[in-house]
Formats: sequence, C-alpha cells, structure tokens
Amino acid sequence: EFFQGKRHGDVAVVVPSPEIEQLPENLLQPAAGLVLSALKDDPPGNLIVDLSAVRFFGSSFITFLLRCHPLATQQGSELVLAGVNPRIRELLKTTALDTIWALYDTRAEAMEALSSD
Repeated sequence: EFFQGKRHGDVAVVVPSPEIEQLPENLLQPAAGLVLSALKDDPPGNLIVDLSAVRFFGSSFITFLLRCHPLATQQGSELVLAGVNPRIRELLKTTALDTIWALYDTRAEAMEALSSD
C-alpha cells in the first residue's frame, strides 16, 4: 500500500508511505488513481495529504497532487498538506506550489485550521 486513506467526519486524510520517494511513475500513477477514484466516489469536505512519513518526493508525486487539486476544488473542498518538512517546503516554494496549497507542520494543525473555516 503506497497510500492509506482515513476519514474523519467530512475530512479525508491521505497518508502516502515513505516508499513513494523511490517509486517510479509507472507504479505511482495506478496507486494514485485508486486514491483519486475513491475521492470521486465519496467526495470529502476537505482533503489533507499527510506527508509526515515522507522526507522528499519527485515530479510524479507532484503530478499526483496536481491531479487531486482540481478534483477537490470541483467538489468545493480544500486540499491542504500536513507534516511538511523543511526540504519539501523548499521544493514547494521553488515550484511556487506553496501558493496553491496551505502547508501545516502537523495533521492536528491542519484539522484545526479546516474546522475553523
């Protein structure tokens, strides 16, 4: 399992495993597809991608996030990233993706921010 999904009421939490760091795109895409179809079938109010187990990721994971984003916004959901370490934060800043998604240090912070909307 490269991704685990959990529901907390109206919030879906997607937890990628550390293996996604080395996963070739041809394996990441089908795994990501399963996550995306689950989100389409039962759209959450908000979506948190919890990266606390991941140290770094490449372009194929960024593609996955970019595919999740319009799905979430079409449903009126917000997609946020939690457990973002300094290295990933730097990557997102370099690619200007930190302007698309709110970044939180912990899942608890993200849950709190989304619940206070």
